[in-house]
Amino acid sequence: MSWRCSSTTNEGLVNNLWKHGLLSTPRIREAMVAVDRAQFTREMPYEDSPQRIGYDATISAPHIHANALETLKEYIKPGSNILDIGSGSGYLCAVMAHLIAPNGKVTGIDHIPQITSLSIANLRKNPVTSEMLDSGLISIVTGDGRLGYPPNAPYDAIHVGAAAMDVHQPLLEQLKSPGRMFIPVAEGGSMYGGQAVWQIDKDEKGNVSRKRLYGVMYVPLTDAKKFED
Repeated sequence: MSWRCSSTTNEGLVNNLWKHGLLSTPRIREAMVAVDRAQFTREMPYEDSPQRIGYDATISAPHIHANALETLKEYIKPGSNILDIGSGSGYLCAVMAHLIAPNGKVTGIDHIPQITSLSIANLRKNPVTSEMLDSGLISIVTGDGRLGYPPNAPYDAIHVGAAAMDVHQPLLEQLKSPGRMFIPVAEGGSMYGGQAVWQIDKDEKGNVSRKRLYGVMYVPLTDAKKFED
C-alpha cells in the first residue's frame, strides 16, 4: 500500500497518504503539507520509503511518520512538550512544532553532532521553522537519546526514531502522567531478531501499559560513532 503514496510533490504525497487511510486527522495532514520533505532530504523526498541522510542515518518513510503522529495525536497539541529521540534530519520536529504551536515545545536529540548541525541547517531553510528555532519552540541538542533529555522533561509525548533494545527507564521516568511514547524495540533480544513499534502509555496515576502495534525495521539506537567532517 505505502508505495502507492509516492508522488512528485509534497502535497501530492500527503494527499496520497490521506487517500489510502494512512492519515486520518486533518490537523496532522495540514502540518505535513506545511513542511516540505525536500528541505530535509536530497534523495527522492516524495517517495514513500526511507531515505539516507548521511552518517549511517535515514529519514523514515512518510507513512511511518504519519502513523507515529496519528498514534501520538492525543498528546501532540498546542502547548504540549514533546521529545523526539533520534531526530535525524529534523523533519518530524518541524511537523510536530506546527502541531504544538504557539506555546508548546519540541526537543530533538541525536547522538551525532554532524546530524544535529544538519537538522538545524534544514530547519533554517524555511522562515517559519527558522523562527521556531529562534523562539525556542524547537530545540535541537546532541546527546544519548537512551537517556532522554532531563532539562526539558517531563514530556507529554516521546517519539523514538531508532530501534532500542528495550524501553529505557529514563524515558519512562521523563514521560508525563498521562503521556504516551512511540518506540521501536528489538524482539528476541537482538536487532537481528526483528523489531516492533510499541505504544507505551502512562496514566494519571503513573501506571504503565504497553501495546505492540506492528513490525518494523529501524536503524538501531546506539552509541555515537565518530565521523570526519
